[in-house]
Amino acid sequence: FNPSPPSVLLLLSLLGLAAAGKLLVVPVEGSHWLSMRELLDMLQQRGHEVVVVAPEVSWHIKPSKSFVMKMYPVPFTQEEMDEVFKGSVEVFFEEGPFLERVIRQYHQAKKSSALFLATCTHLIHNKELMKYLEETKFDAVLTDPFLPCGQIVAEHLSLPSIYFLQQIPCGLEYQATQCPNPPSYVPRAFTDLTDHMTFLQRVKNMIYHIPNFFLCDVVYQPYAELASEFLKREVTVPDLLRQASIWLMKLDFVLQFPKPLMPNMVLISGVNCAYKKLDQ
Repeated sequence: FNPSPPSVLLLLSLLGLAAAGKLLVVPVEGSHWLSMRELLDMLQQRGHEVVVVAPEVSWHIKPSKSFVMKMYPVPFTQEEMDEVFKGSVEVFFEEGPFLERVIRQYHQAKKSSALFLATCTHLIHNKELMKYLEETKFDAVLTDPFLPCGQIVAEHLSLPSIYFLQQIPCGLEYQATQCPNPPSYVPRAFTDLTDHMTFLQRVKNMIYHIPNFFLCDVVYQPYAELASEFLKREVTVPDLLRQASIWLMKLDFVLQFPKPLMPNMVLISGVNCAYKKLDQ
């Protein structure tokens, strides 16, 4: 692999090549953070200043020499967080009828979203931390829009935002960017379909897409209410997401099926791969 992934070059172009830039990072816990952390290491090596805001209770987000970490308190313990994460992983691997799987995911989504929403609420209402962010002259915000807390912060600070993600549940990235996402062509999760479908398979794909609206409403509607209250204007989650300057998509057409993309969506496959030489 190239030691300078496209994601790094794109970020550098946004931060400025003539002088080191200052990047504010609002990450998402779990696997979302692991590939982002490697990117931050590279940015620090190139002379950029990176500031990460993270809750005091976390799973993978830990201090590093590559960035400055600003932590804030949250109203849950490490044990409570571990229990929620364990349940989220288990529900994805449980088998059974489609309706039962949807119901299980609905209940688990309520638990997980309540914890993450509390994390976001305590970030944006932490007056001391927000004052520091307001007074620090950042060039951009790097965030994973899987949860839109980073975009709320970016909007509050009037900063350009860079998204680093694989995908967002319910295809919100396509709704936000008005990117085509036809059920007759793009397979939905849990269908085990390909991008070559018969008519009946397309009908099945459409049916599997319907529950997404309910699941997404549970997870994302509270963020719309939180953002509207904090930014003092009525906003929806798609309103927040469409403000992104660039979408760095951790996708390729080897593991994922072909799908439409918008001009500011850039595929950066490979950032999650180990840098190892393969045997002949």
